[in-house]
Amino acid sequence: MKPLQVLKSADPAALAAYDQIIDVRSPGEFAQDHLPGAINLPVLDDAQRAEVGTIYVQKSRLRANRIGAAHVARNIAHHLETSLADRPEDFKPLVYCWRGGQRSNAMATILQRVGWRTAVLEGGYKTYRRWVQARLYDAPCDLDLVLLDGDTGSAKTAILNDLARLGVQTIDLEGLACHRGSLFGAVSGQPQPGQKLFESQLIAALDGLDPARPVVVEAESSKIGNRVVPPMLWEAMRRAPRIEVTAPLPERARYLVEAYGDIGHQREALLAILERLPIHPSQKRLAAWREMVEAGALADLAEALMAAHYDLAYARERRKSQHATLASLALDRLNPAALDRAAARIVEIITARVCSRVAGET
Repeated sequence: MKPLQVLKSADPAALAAYDQIIDVRSPGEFAQDHLPGAINLPVLDDAQRAEVGTIYVQKSRLRANRIGAAHVARNIAHHLETSLADRPEDFKPLVYCWRGGQRSNAMATILQRVGWRTAVLEGGYKTYRRWVQARLYDAPCDLDLVLLDGDTGSAKTAILNDLARLGVQTIDLEGLACHRGSLFGAVSGQPQPGQKLFESQLIAALDGLDPARPVVVEAESSKIGNRVVPPMLWEAMRRAPRIEVTAPLPERARYLVEAYGDIGHQREALLAILERLPIHPSQKRLAAWREMVEAGALADLAEALMAAHYDLAYARERRKSQHATLASLALDRLNPAALDRAAARIVEIITARVCSRVAGET
């Protein structure tokens, strides 16, 4: 039998040569992070991996290897009879594990025996992770970014989604991070991805963009919930020109109550968040906010919090920023029709900017 093919790079161009990327690590490892587009066909599940590791350390290396080999053989047989049962003769899979060692070689050897043109990723997931870190922490950003800016509650995310539907390139950082920003931004029932998975999803989004065309991204802090925006993108965001959206405070409060409806009904969660605000309100003011929660006066609460903290924080950040302002859109309402008009106007602004740049180069 020919030796297994070995892929030395995790670059998307190299990965694209394979019909399927197969991650043979345990489901728990896969859930933490994995190569974009990979499927999980574990040769050891989480319980089996723990069992074999415990026996290896506490009892016998030989016994651990024997039990592990039996698990691996049964699991690979199951994958051949199920997930891989309909693969064609010219199927070309790439297999990887944590370091490109025993688990990936066991699966790849069997797949090659079947007759498929199988390769393993040298260094496994760690090779891919080094590539991610080089891209997001060391390399410069080559995208033409435009920031969509505005105070809390100005419907930036909704406008960003409208822009995407209109064909504008966008990066939805809050969607990737599964968080809407601020202490109130957690999405009920949807935990945030780990930092590594967030970065993998971000890379996949970046690789789908055309660097010759503008990309709109919502103005964010360097952290979205517990996820950190990698330096490559964050530095580019700090330098990017911005389009500002403004709306009256009462309208933003109304919109926030609607947009954050999932947490608005969670009284205990709201009260707990008030205790963690990064400001130190007086006891009188804090008591008033608690009364608003108890009374269900959520629009009043939103308006009070924005006036006392969030709008002031945004203003401080803008004073320190390096952003040039391309345009400012004043919206009286934040209903769907107004947001559609705002998105259409932003398309006009971006198009005019591109045309002006092209004219200047000719």
